[in-house]
Amino acid sequence: MDAVLTALLIPLLGTVLGSAFVFFMKKDMPSALQKALLGFASGVMVAASVWSLIIPAIEMGEGKAAIVPVTIGLLAGFAVLLLIDYITPHIHPTGEEEGPRSKLSRTTKLALAVTIHNFPEGMAVGVAIAGALNANFSMAGALALSLGIAIQNVPEGAIISMPLRAAGNSRLRAFGIGSLSGVVEPLGGALVLLLASAATATMPYLLPFAAGAMLYVVIEELIPEASEGEHSNISTIGFALGFALMMVLDVVLG
Repeated sequence: MDAVLTALLIPLLGTVLGSAFVFFMKKDMPSALQKALLGFASGVMVAASVWSLIIPAIEMGEGKAAIVPVTIGLLAGFAVLLLIDYITPHIHPTGEEEGPRSKLSRTTKLALAVTIHNFPEGMAVGVAIAGALNANFSMAGALALSLGIAIQNVPEGAIISMPLRAAGNSRLRAFGIGSLSGVVEPLGGALVLLLASAATATMPYLLPFAAGAMLYVVIEELIPEASEGEHSNISTIGFALGFALMMVLDVVLG
């Protein structure tokens, strides 16, 4: 139970840590550090999607037919995130505005973007934990996935809290709002655990669904932001290191 609670809360701690940058930094997080973290987290999440979610889902089936639920779940994960992006007004960290027009402030839309994508990341952790509890998957893999998402959440927390501070809010208020954007992650994970604990048969669909949701976030948010402007080579190195580390952890500990 301690491992389950830890895996659920680690991503939230990453958001809280990033939001806390508002207390000891006057300007934005250094670009090189942000890109290194985004690249590393992208590598971890892509490797986790493959080794911790997609491959185990395929291995749960029998023969070539095993690919059918995996494909359905993967595409459903992409589709749900695409739909959420389409119907919710938000701003990407790169500055691109999407969704229907609204009178919400720029900072509010940015916070919505982070919160929207935090929920499926929490679901992915919940799915990995459910697999470890009900389908003999590796709890170490679930913890590694949780850690990778937490690393990605550090710059996201700063992306919310620091503009709020610049807009005139107190440091404590900016920190609180930034931290709250990460609360949906343990909630998403807990929701999946409640639904999946009694339905092991859904795992061939849930695992790739979580992978599709995470890959969407990587492709739509992390990689574009990490590749923009200077220091993009640092994000590429970070991606390689993150991918390799997650691959090793999943194979060795799994």
